[in-house]
Amino acid sequence: MSLSPAEQLAHSTVRIECDLIGGGIGTGTGFFYSLDRNGDQHVPVIVTNKHVIAGASKGRFLLTLQDESGGPAVGSFRAFELDSFERRWVPHPDASIDLCVMPIAPLLQDAERTNTKFFFATLDKTLILSASDIEDMVGLENITMVGYPNGLWDSSNNLPIFRRGVLATDYKRDWNGKKEFLIDAACFPGSSGSPVMLFEIGSYQTRKGNFMGTSRIKLLGVLYAGPQHTVEGEIRVVLVPTQQKAVSVAGIPNNLGIIIKAEQLLAFEGIFR
Repeated sequence: MSLSPAEQLAHSTVRIECDLIGGGIGTGTGFFYSLDRNGDQHVPVIVTNKHVIAGASKGRFLLTLQDESGGPAVGSFRAFELDSFERRWVPHPDASIDLCVMPIAPLLQDAERTNTKFFFATLDKTLILSASDIEDMVGLENITMVGYPNGLWDSSNNLPIFRRGVLATDYKRDWNGKKEFLIDAACFPGSSGSPVMLFEIGSYQTRKGNFMGTSRIKLLGVLYAGPQHTVEGEIRVVLVPTQQKAVSVAGIPNNLGIIIKAEQLLAFEGIFR
């Protein structure tokens, strides 16, 4: 039985857990992405935020095993624990952009030596909106975010949590002059690094009209921060944290997320050649 688009999307993310040098454990979201795709050849990486893996002495994640038919053996997975975790990630060439990638081909090759294969769905640059796609957007499009809020996930099946929301700003414009936009959705610790998608199955609307019986699946960007207000009423923009902490001044999320536009992933193309 072939996987539905939603089932494939569920296998596109990975829960990242970090032992932090200063103590404590942080969790975040990563997703599988293919760089330098040329036919069957590509460089598989995991994408997340730099602040997710900052100060991590060790990192852990689970990969779902592949069954005999090439699909996911849901409920069967292998755990990876890697030392010097932060150093394994390659930061975005622009230091101001909170993205990084980790090549996973060495892990996959080591596993294949023991006839172990994993199942995951990779996103790539073909899912990034073109200029005409962006121009055709009407605003308030529904969005889907996939990840691990508060570190929660289906631990028995190694599957993430889906959240829905809407665009809170005009995607055609750069929010406050940066290649970013806002979504109206609940964004909690652990959601950092979540892919934000246009995931419209069966129909969608553009300036040219309604397209019935047609689906649109696009990668809009990557969650990294969100405005919060304190109990004193001050509004701050903070990175979506990887830890839940007891603090003396409470930061209350206001259900807005700041998203790095997916076009920023293009800077990683060719970096591993």
